[in-house]
Amino acid sequence: MRRFAALYQQLDASTATGDKVAALVRYFGAAPPEDAAWAVYFLAGGRPRQVVTTALLRATAEQCAALDDWLFEACYQAAGDLAETIAHVLPPPPAGGADEAGLATWVERLLALRGLAPAEQAAHLAEHWSRLDAEGRFLHVKLIGGGFRVGVSRLLVQRALAEAAGLDAKLVAQRLMGYTDARATPSGARYLALVAPAGDSPAEAGQPYPFFLAHPLPAPPETLGAPGAWLAEWKYDGIRAQLVRRAGRCWIWSRGEELITERFPEVAAAAATLPDGTVLDGELLVWRAGDERPAPFTLLQQRITRKALPKKLLAETPVVFVAYDLLEADGADCRGQPLQARRARLLALLEGGPLRVSPEVVAGGWAALAALRAGARERGVEGLMLKQRDGAYGSGRTKLEGVWWKWKVEPFAVDCVLIYAQAGHGRRAGVYTDYSFAVWNRAPRDAAEAQAVVEAIAAGERNDDADALRLVAFAKAYSGLSDAEFAAVDRVIRQTTLEKFGPVRSVRPTLVFELGFEGLNSSNRHKSGIAVRFPRMLRLRPDKPLHEADTLATLRALMAP
Repeated sequence: MRRFAALYQQLDASTATGDKVAALVRYFGAAPPEDAAWAVYFLAGGRPRQVVTTALLRATAEQCAALDDWLFEACYQAAGDLAETIAHVLPPPPAGGADEAGLATWVERLLALRGLAPAEQAAHLAEHWSRLDAEGRFLHVKLIGGGFRVGVSRLLVQRALAEAAGLDAKLVAQRLMGYTDARATPSGARYLALVAPAGDSPAEAGQPYPFFLAHPLPAPPETLGAPGAWLAEWKYDGIRAQLVRRAGRCWIWSRGEELITERFPEVAAAAATLPDGTVLDGELLVWRAGDERPAPFTLLQQRITRKALPKKLLAETPVVFVAYDLLEADGADCRGQPLQARRARLLALLEGGPLRVSPEVVAGGWAALAALRAGARERGVEGLMLKQRDGAYGSGRTKLEGVWWKWKVEPFAVDCVLIYAQAGHGRRAGVYTDYSFAVWNRAPRDAAEAQAVVEAIAAGERNDDADALRLVAFAKAYSGLSDAEFAAVDRVIRQTTLEKFGPVRSVRPTLVFELGFEGLNSSNRHKSGIAVRFPRMLRLRPDKPLHEADTLATLRALMAP
């Protein structure tokens, strides 16, 4: 653990890419394979399941540090991070009590806590902390709570592994696919397979390729040159996936590198007709027979969130795989071929049904494509994808092999009122950056009626009359503003706080924001009856009076049919 803690500190202390890669290379060159295996897992985005509740972590830390709950909470609010708080408030470990066990041993100790009674877990936690210094305790809590984060990208991990092992980074990227799947436990043998010489590490039969990712279109499409050099396709709102058909079996991988084959049995069954040695890249969508457009994403989510797939659910949410690229054919990697050639082979391979090819969107120039894009939502899509016809299939978000642009429609936007705030974490600790927003249940008659509601909120009064004007919470957001804007809003929040509920403050409604989001759906889990997809703050609206903020009716009018 000491070696990995030192690596974490080096990565966290530097913003220079070269320094981070050098630190990773040094670590991989010195760490035992079983420790390096877990280090790759965590650094590449793997997340362990939380094995001890946050409440128990806090209670045990308070007991070990002899702190009252209110004082621990004050420390937590100042630090902005639970692991950092615990690492600082605990007494120093006894002299000579440091534990030199490696990362893999510590992970085994953490996993062994799962299923124990709370009292046993607390005893083990106290014993663990007595053997670790502050840096080790910080990592211990991060790993045990499933909240490990560090300032390195997966791309840097690939680059460092390639440099440490003397391999091509693209080969390492392919070997890493599926490495962080929760059902595949890291081991020394798996790490050695990652860094084995080229040709010495047989790939798992079901291993996918790294996904090629698109960039947001930064300028009008006319800047791309002749439209004929670009393939236009609809940008679907589904689950990006690769379908792998090898060794007589089928695997379906999500872009998050989760194996999700069992969630989509109809797609897996259809894949049985594909030739061995076929890998497709595409989108999983709920698409009912006879419908001209895919169903909303919320129906697809049921396939992921439900533990079982009853026949009724399968019948109500039939899923198709819309393929838009061919990555492997007859066992040969064809990613280096031009897109136009790959697409021709894809069209010859698929005839429709549960496996179908993403249709090309044909129009007479950029203006005509823009007109089609404007009607994207009515088609149940998010906009257009633009892909170089002569481009190869790249790895990750790169422009070296080819370019894919996502030309999405403008987000939905509503004007809403700030009603709650909570401090952020990490570099935002101590600044109120996480906000809850509300809209009116109906349009106020005038400014005076809206102001009366504000005064009633400030006085702690409630009006349960069904026809009474009130603000209804509907969304939370924490991104979209600059540091200077967050600082300005933080000052208003502190000046207008009405009540404190632990880390949350209720505020006097005074600020109007423009909130952007990708879509809306009905939801029984929210008091507003509405679930918002990907909300983010677009701007402050100091020009907008409070009574002119939007209403629930505005949101319902934007809701997906």
